[in-house]
Amino acid sequence: MELSTLKTALLVRDLGSFAAVARLLDLDASSVSRVIAQLEQDVGFRMFQRSTRSLAPTSEGELYLNRIAPLLEELDAAGDEARTTAISPRGTLRMTVSISFAQECLLPVLPEFKERYPEIDVELLASDSNLDLRADGIDLAVRFGSMPKGDWIVSKLMTTRYRAVASPEYIERTGPVHHPNDLSERECIRFAIPGFRTYWQFREQDGVEAFAVPIGGATVISNALSIRSAARLGMGIALMPIMLVERDLRRGTLVDLFRITPAQRHLLKQPPGLSTRAGLICHRRSG
Repeated sequence: MELSTLKTALLVRDLGSFAAVARLLDLDASSVSRVIAQLEQDVGFRMFQRSTRSLAPTSEGELYLNRIAPLLEELDAAGDEARTTAISPRGTLRMTVSISFAQECLLPVLPEFKERYPEIDVELLASDSNLDLRADGIDLAVRFGSMPKGDWIVSKLMTTRYRAVASPEYIERTGPVHHPNDLSERECIRFAIPGFRTYWQFREQDGVEAFAVPIGGATVISNALSIRSAARLGMGIALMPIMLVERDLRRGTLVDLFRITPAQRHLLKQPPGLSTRAGLICHRRSG
């Protein structure tokens, strides 16, 4: 039984004739009559008492129509509300990103997001730890790395590269670095995550094979923004995603070590298990 059939029956009750309903719906009166006849067959009783001069609901029809009328109104209201929500999203978006990504990439665009979607409340969990999305009830996460396994909806958000950088003062004090292998003899500011703490990987710009360079240093930091600050202060050489040091490279507060001499350029290769993609991971809740 279709909703349109029930709505037609209510219109017949309210307007009092098949012809009036037919005019309203731009149909033939015979089409409306067939709809009502089929409805009466489906429900098993006569819905309207017909005569040559009048048409009125039977007692059973009146009872039935009075009961379904508010239900149909609720269905229409539910549809309107759902469509409004689809057009204008609302609710709470609980998301997690790294502290550096929140500071450098997300917060600058958050005011525009809030202006565009005023009915969305944002709960931002900025953390350099990979939180448990299900256990912590997180809707969305931005992660740097390889594609995760499991029941996730994943979209590529951006591509990034890494740079070995240091302050001009550090280079002046210790001398230039001509080749990535020289890093083994230098003070490196180490990132306290696997793949960055004990060695960095490079490949020649025109080459395919990667080579690993053991690195050391007295300073180990777990936050990329703090590593950048330490590099600015001349504490050593840092391995940083380009998005965090672009402004410093333009201003000269940091130097890209392997672009000092154009003939001796080397490209950083991501550590094992990490890709140069930033993935947008949407938590798909299981019902």
